[in-house]
Amino acid sequence: MKAFAALVSGAILASKGTDGFSPIVHTPTISHSSTLLRAAELKPEPEGGEELTKMSSSLPDSRMKNMGADDEEDVYNFWLSATASGAKVKKLRAQTEREAGKKANFPGFRKGQVPPYAQPQITTFAVQEALIKTCEESLEAYGLESLTGSAGEVTVNEDIKDLCKGYKVGTDIPFTASYRGKFDSSVHAAMESVAEDSAPDDVVVDVDAVVE
Repeated sequence: MKAFAALVSGAILASKGTDGFSPIVHTPTISHSSTLLRAAELKPEPEGGEELTKMSSSLPDSRMKNMGADDEEDVYNFWLSATASGAKVKKLRAQTEREAGKKANFPGFRKGQVPPYAQPQITTFAVQEALIKTCEESLEAYGLESLTGSAGEVTVNEDIKDLCKGYKVGTDIPFTASYRGKFDSSVHAAMESVAEDSAPDDVVVDVDAVVE
């Protein structure tokens, strides 16, 4: 199974992107295409925080809260509620299985065939990757910047194993996550400029008419 884990890990790396959070390896055998994914126990929505306004049409029904400033200058703690689309999971799973199949060579199975017992692991990889990519999309959706290195890690508050138990590929996955980041100053400046340009002209009041 360790050999297969490394094989699937290689399949994910072969299809990785370069945008979003920084690449971090969090186990000896599993590498992700982006930021570190740490599963945690289910936690309720944190109290307080400032609700952010979404700046794009992506991630419908998502929410983002600024939970306050971090110790580092211009860095804040964010809480995200979003949904990883089932279509995304399905696409990533097919891609991972295809890449893994190129190198698969297991006793009792023809070359290139992925054993049935490995299918749940491929699904887990696909779910993890879909959650990470959704977190990456939240950066653009809310005008944020990721941090580099370990500072840019993301914590998914739901237990990944629980999410994958009985999961039907193609089903949407609601989840929550927390991460540290910065506001993208260029995006917010552009939004403020648009808001000012679209504001109504000042209303001129005829003081004499009001007095009369």
